[in-house]
Amino acid sequence: MKKNNAAEGTDIEALKQQSRRSGLSYNEAKAYIAKTTGGHGTNIYSNTDVEEVKRKNRQSRENSSN
Repeated sequence: MKKNNAAEGTDIEALKQQSRRSGLSYNEAKAYIAKTTGGHGTNIYSNTDVEEVKRKNRQSRENSSN
């Protein structure tokens, strides 16, 4: 028999549903923090177009050397 640690009369499904509505999941929170603060290893969450940045940097260097 499986032991249940919940108090008798507790609606487990209602608790699970409330938990799902209560906010971000762990992975959602990690993704949000990575997108809003940056940091080591967060490039998988980035929406930056690396090639566009390189192109703009190259153009900037060319314009400043003239």
